[in-house]
Amino acid sequence: MSEGQVQTAFTKRVFSGIQPSGGLTLGNYLGAMKRFAGMQGQGFETIYCMVDLHAITVWQDPENLRRATRELCAGYIASGLNPEDSILFNQSQVPEHTQLAWIFNCVARMGWMQRMTQWKDKAGKNQQNASLGLFAYPALMAADILVYHATHVPVGEDQKQHVELTRDIAAKFNHDFGVDFFPMTEPVIEGTATRVMSLRDGSKKMSKSDPSDMSRINMTDNADAIASKIRKARTDPDALPSEAKGLEDRPEARNLVNIFAALSDTPVDAVLKDVGGKQFSEFKPMLSELAVEKLAPISSEMARLMEAPDEIDAILARGAERARSIAEPVVKRTYEIVGMVR
Repeated sequence: MSEGQVQTAFTKRVFSGIQPSGGLTLGNYLGAMKRFAGMQGQGFETIYCMVDLHAITVWQDPENLRRATRELCAGYIASGLNPEDSILFNQSQVPEHTQLAWIFNCVARMGWMQRMTQWKDKAGKNQQNASLGLFAYPALMAADILVYHATHVPVGEDQKQHVELTRDIAAKFNHDFGVDFFPMTEPVIEGTATRVMSLRDGSKKMSKSDPSDMSRINMTDNADAIASKIRKARTDPDALPSEAKGLEDRPEARNLVNIFAALSDTPVDAVLKDVGGKQFSEFKPMLSELAVEKLAPISSEMARLMEAPDEIDAILARGAERARSIAEPVVKRTYEIVGMVR
């Protein structure tokens, strides 16, 4: 292969990550971790990261960050990710992420970054006091993905724009240097409950930052807490419909049905065929029983792992070694293409 030519057949590889900012919720599980486990062994190489470099774009207490990183790793494993079948690591242990991010900082345009809705949402009217890291976040995310030549990224709707930016950066790099080096990564957005909503307000995403603990199911909640939160979840007075179209303009009802469908791996229409006509006084106990059945083993395994931090740290260290074996040659070749003397 001559200078400037590269292989254009990319290995089918999945990359995704979650910020270790603490307090994993049912939204994290159904929207990400359950989906991550489902892609394992499905013809993809799977790489899943604790994106601690992204977490520090806003202030983090160092001890809390360390704990949250281990908790997230525990959550990954408890949700079904096997450290032998998938690569699990925390981002800061693989310096190639930041090396490639700087190259991408020089490829991406300011206007692209300013259009990012998450920048607008998180910085708000306080943009002059926001960190440079928060502004450049999407270029680092592009590097996270492309340093592994990842071809697929499972994301929620709120992150789709960042994957589109990743494609823009890859296309501009390839065009500017006359190569076909970086793949056009595809976002994978699917599943019934990729966006789980608050139990107190069906128009808002379930979030660990909500002041009310009753708005969310935490992955560390015990069976009693899960049942109590579902029992007290906001609903409306009408019976459940028999078809999905009957959930229009009923955000709380739609949210609970979506959660049931996602936990049971059943299409929404199939769920409604069974429960249509029931009142929430009948449906909520069904949902509580299902949620406890699915989540209690995860909570228990997370607790066990958190009592063994050395085990988690060893998994992360091994994962970082495996990740670097893929990322290092990608960065080396990127530097050659750009013209860096090595």
